[in-house]
Amino acid sequence: MTNPPIDYADVQGTILRGYRVDLARHFILSITDVAGARCLIGLMVSGAADVPQITSAARWKVKPKYFVNIGFTCAGLAALGLTPAQLATFDAGFQRGATNPKTAQIVGDVGESDPTTWVGGLSDGAAVHVVLSLWVSHDRIDLVEVTAELRAAFACCMNELSAHDAHALPANHIHFGFRDNIAQPTVMGAPPRKCSVPDHQPVVNTGEFLLGYTNAYGSTYSVQPLELSTNSSYSSFRILEQDVPGFERFLTTYAAQAKVDPEMLAAKICGRWRNGNPLELAPNAPGTVLPLSKLNDFTYVSQHTQEDDTLGLKCPIGSHIRRNNPRSAAVVGGTDSTHHRIVRRAMPYGPAYDSAHPDTNLRGLIGHFINGSITNQFEFLMSQWDNTSSFVKSAAASCGSGIGNAVFNISGQDVFLGVNDPSGSSFTLAGCSATGKDNTTITGFGRLITTRGGAYCFLPSITGLRYLASLASPTA
Repeated sequence: MTNPPIDYADVQGTILRGYRVDLARHFILSITDVAGARCLIGLMVSGAADVPQITSAARWKVKPKYFVNIGFTCAGLAALGLTPAQLATFDAGFQRGATNPKTAQIVGDVGESDPTTWVGGLSDGAAVHVVLSLWVSHDRIDLVEVTAELRAAFACCMNELSAHDAHALPANHIHFGFRDNIAQPTVMGAPPRKCSVPDHQPVVNTGEFLLGYTNAYGSTYSVQPLELSTNSSYSSFRILEQDVPGFERFLTTYAAQAKVDPEMLAAKICGRWRNGNPLELAPNAPGTVLPLSKLNDFTYVSQHTQEDDTLGLKCPIGSHIRRNNPRSAAVVGGTDSTHHRIVRRAMPYGPAYDSAHPDTNLRGLIGHFINGSITNQFEFLMSQWDNTSSFVKSAAASCGSGIGNAVFNISGQDVFLGVNDPSGSSFTLAGCSATGKDNTTITGFGRLITTRGGAYCFLPSITGLRYLASLASPTA
């Protein structure tokens, strides 16, 4: 099945374009006046009446000073007038919502991450209708000015539950010290990316990120009404608090136990050194930062013995980047990595951490994780690959003078995104043996990332936004 070319002007920009900005502000809103909200949506699509305009993926000649995109929860679409029968055609995870107890169990939002503890009104999923996201290039004056324009626009029809700021750290790093935003999927038909790292993996079908196009299964994700069913997408909006002092203590404690350097342990947990170099290409030391053309030029399973890492001797099978994108490695759960990719549009929040002067400031990562199916992409990754170790398929490979098997060389959950209760947490550094007897496994650590908020959002196409703006309330 051949897909038609994507009409970029009909797609909300953040789905297909990384804006490459320094500042972001995400507004959590509840609709108080339905007719007013519909009118506002129409104004934001057209950019009329000095209301900031929704940003599409259409190419711009001069980079705008700001970008605005909007997502609606299932409760928000219901408030705008979609019927229960129409909403029943949407993704199952989206219908449940981020605060649903079943959702929390699926993605690991339990304990301190339980939705009942979430901040900024996000704990009340029924009240959260809209996530309105603003990005500005680097000027805080622009952030203040556009924020004032947006607040003036939605004040008459929406209640602001909270607003959450993010800002880029130097050299595109996150608070844990790793270089971020290196590996993003290449989406079939999407605009070419500038200054991005080539992803030497199969191009992902358009339908994995946009409704109305063929997905990796050869089918199409769609919803009712039809006006919402092409060029729309979903996102999981997340506020993820990172325990940076805890991570540094973790490295000191467990590097000593594993008899490795703390920076080596950090690289093994992530799959990359903090400078971004992958362990597959730099297994012994971080080295000089590789050029952009090389940072993703690797795989885990190869017919060439020197390049093969089936057993995870260079990059642990349980490392963060390998769990979330197994690349060529065989898996039991799911099909392969091309069926479960996500686009990440997230930035750090909170002040940069200075290990010489530790503090208790809140810091972490906030933003959208975008996909064509919350159930098959975001929730699948979290439940099947991040929070289990049983997804690895039996795979033998040479190990010194013998043969090892991948299934023995992974344990526990993702150190970053897993639940990781100290009573059962573990992470395996593979050794060279047939049954894993020479592995080194660290245990007993707690959670390093806590969910502080979330919402499942539908990101309508521009056509879909016009449709929502045109809805009329039923007559009595």
